[in-house]
Amino acid sequence: MVGREERQVTPPFGKGLGYSPETLLANLEWAGVDRAVLLQGPFYGECNGYVSEALLRYPDRLVGAAYFDPWMESNRSTFDELLGLGGQDAPFHAVKLECSVPTGLCGIHPQARLDEVDLAWLWQELARRELVLVLDLGGVGSRSYQTAAVRAIAERHPQLKVVVAHLGQPTPAAEADSDLWRQWQEQIDLGRLPNVWFDCASLIAYVQEEGYPFATVERYLRLAIERIGAHKVMWGSDQPGTLVHATYRQYAALAKMHTGFLGARDQALVLGENAMEVYG
Repeated sequence: MVGREERQVTPPFGKGLGYSPETLLANLEWAGVDRAVLLQGPFYGECNGYVSEALLRYPDRLVGAAYFDPWMESNRSTFDELLGLGGQDAPFHAVKLECSVPTGLCGIHPQARLDEVDLAWLWQELARRELVLVLDLGGVGSRSYQTAAVRAIAERHPQLKVVVAHLGQPTPAAEADSDLWRQWQEQIDLGRLPNVWFDCASLIAYVQEEGYPFATVERYLRLAIERIGAHKVMWGSDQPGTLVHATYRQYAALAKMHTGFLGARDQALVLGENAMEVYG
């Protein structure tokens, strides 16, 4: 349940909500995908231990982000413990802040602001440790859609790599509202900064009513790439939750279809090489 709304968050197969690393790898093999980036957020609950074990077990196939709540009490000590300060470093390549309102940190902490002075230490630490900052900024126009704050962080810390999830969440409803669409364009323009990228996971979910092959996804990709270039966009699926819309093999096929307007070099960047550069 999200508020009063009931949502199906996993496909109707298997038992419970389990999705093992081995199931993920089987899907990768089936779809012809070499590597995957594991991101998490409070929607499924904190899974740092589970993700860490998967990364240690399959380091040649998986990289991943730690989940962290910078607005919790004892946030600094929790951060240091999470990343193994004073001991063996945890295997994370990134830290993700799921800031969205319905299922993320701005719902848990209604007054949360990324530009708070008290969070300055976090951006410095991420840059020092060479960890990627991944941000889900929620729906266009929501209080978590803090584009100006992200710009300030990225400009103040040019060595910090920042990834904004879901291509800024373009939707038909946002496109129909000129003010919201301007806000989406302003967020996409963050990609003009040298240290900001976008992933395009979950785009199919935003136009799911269209059905296969979800042609609007290609148009949104075109619009974003026209503004910031193919070297700033990374393909993603957001499985397992998005497998309610298509199989992972279909997602991989659609990735090639939706980026078919690009030349071979730019398509290769979007489908994997950008992610290799950003996440290492």
